[in-house]
Amino acid sequence: MAPGQTNQTADEQPSRKDSLIHISNPHLEHMQEDILYHFNLGTGTHDFPSMFGDVKFVCVGGSPSRMEMFTKYIARELGLGDATSDFPNICAGTDRYCMYKVGPVLSVSHGMGIPSIAIMLHELIKLLYHAKCSDVIVLRIGTSGGIGIEPGSVVITSQSVDASFRPQFEQTILGKTVVRSTDMDEELAKELLQCAKELNEFNTEIGKTMCTLDFYEGQARLDGAFCSYTEEEKLNYLKAACKAGVKNIEMESSVFAAMCKLSGLKAGVVCVTLLNRLQGDQISSPHELLVEYQQRPQKLVGHFIKKRFGKA
Repeated sequence: MAPGQTNQTADEQPSRKDSLIHISNPHLEHMQEDILYHFNLGTGTHDFPSMFGDVKFVCVGGSPSRMEMFTKYIARELGLGDATSDFPNICAGTDRYCMYKVGPVLSVSHGMGIPSIAIMLHELIKLLYHAKCSDVIVLRIGTSGGIGIEPGSVVITSQSVDASFRPQFEQTILGKTVVRSTDMDEELAKELLQCAKELNEFNTEIGKTMCTLDFYEGQARLDGAFCSYTEEEKLNYLKAACKAGVKNIEMESSVFAAMCKLSGLKAGVVCVTLLNRLQGDQISSPHELLVEYQQRPQKLVGHFIKKRFGKA
């Protein structure tokens, strides 16, 4: 049966004990070449096992410049480069996404919102599959709006929920609604939290992340081009989210969690909060402070990767 035709049950999920990447698409077996169009890569033109077979960590984030910066950061942390090192963009033939590789770490941008990250993930998962990768951990590092926590706090996602606080990702396939689980890997979240405690540089919490379809009305902002609700209604909604265990809001975690789980990839989401949404909507902190905030998920994930390699 093709993927997405029915709701996935626990029995249908790939075993976490199986370290290989799962592709649930029988049609791929009959293709002479698989072209990853948005990466400008293909199995007929590139040797995926040679290029990517040693990948153990994939770090993804919205901004191309942020992922390039993370590449240089993790290279220094692992002793695989310095400030003068040049890391070529593997996806230089396209302007959709960027991709960099440092040893066993792949760094990829995913753009903004569910559609953009979903396209990237389809091609990323196929890339890892064709490269015969195993025991891969995928981590999303990014920014978010906090609910009831101080700006600059880092949230490790325990579960992604939709705008109605349901732990699920809904997608329409062939005109039918398919519902998929958005649970994150519990052990990985605990391990990341332990890394944060060891760093002891900024407040870090585990909690639910609400994934919305847009930045303005979908996140109950009052400063968009359109707004049909009052400030009181906005605050009541955000307080209800907080009561439901939501600590932050972004626009990618639900499909990220669902797709990684379907493919057997251990995954985590680590986002810094740029503001407390109970106190306002606009991001008004000084640029220098925002830059420092955005480095916090990178530091945490960098420490986690270093520990895995015994270099922390």
